[in-house]
Amino acid sequence: MASRAELSNFLAEVERRAFKQALFAVRNEDSALDIVQDSMMRLAEKYGDKPADELPPIFQRILQNAIRDYYRRSRTKSERFTSLSALEGDGDDPSDPLEAIELDEESNPFATPHAALLQTETLALVEEALQNLPPRQREAFLLRYWEGLDIAETAAVMGCTEGSVKTHCSRATHTLAVALESKGIRP
Repeated sequence: MASRAELSNFLAEVERRAFKQALFAVRNEDSALDIVQDSMMRLAEKYGDKPADELPPIFQRILQNAIRDYYRRSRTKSERFTSLSALEGDGDDPSDPLEAIELDEESNPFATPHAALLQTETLALVEEALQNLPPRQREAFLLRYWEGLDIAETAAVMGCTEGSVKTHCSRATHTLAVALESKGIRP
């Protein structure tokens, strides 16, 4: 059974990555925030009594279901009403989880403004490539490589077979590699 502190620490640790996942999926900052908040509340209310090591896959399943629910609701709305304000801007999150390499001059005395600019541009290209992936590929990729879930956990969260997870991840990494290589980024 997860203690209150463990649950709180888990939610604090996962919130930024969950927001980014939701933002990639729905492409609307306000909706992404709502999805993450609802997912966190649902986890705390219904699964707060689970052991701490079971929380990550449960939360990811809740988050992915909330994203699917968002699409179902928006599809229903669009069938009934014509949207007059489809133009919504995307905001930048200053503490982006994609920024694996921090630009801290004390820890990296060789960092230059040019290197910082290149890193920022590269991360923007990676984010753009991630947003252009098909939803299931993006979901599998983010769960496996961002969240660190294994294949079985990812399959459980996505509600598919382990083979499907492998296929989605393989296609996603290939598509990302091609997209980034076309922009001049090589591994």
